Amino acid sequence: MEVEGSSKKMIATQEEMVQAKVPLAYRDQCAHLLIPLNKCRQSDFYLPWKCEDERHVYEKCEYELVMERLLKMQKIREQEDKIKQQKKQGIPLIPNTANV
Repeated sequence: MEVEGSSKKMIATQEEMVQAKVPLAYRDQCAHLLIPLNKCRQSDFYLPWKCEDERHVYEKCEYELVMERLLKMQKIREQEDKIKQQKKQGIPLIPNTANV
């Protein structure tokens, strides 16, 4: 399964996420990292100093997804600004050919 517009591919399948009881809000391209993190957390009674490696890898993946979305949104806003500027300019009163 692939998410449109994202550079990361979905690795975890829907069945794996259902079996691991991953909440719907967390079923993104980083879910394959969340599954072992949650297993580690449960086995170590959610102690904050345990499972640090798994947590950092998962958080880095989520950070990269957010940054990718921010860059994409910035490009969309820049395109919208260009369109707005073109509409504001309208039809020139003196055509460019008159200055030749």
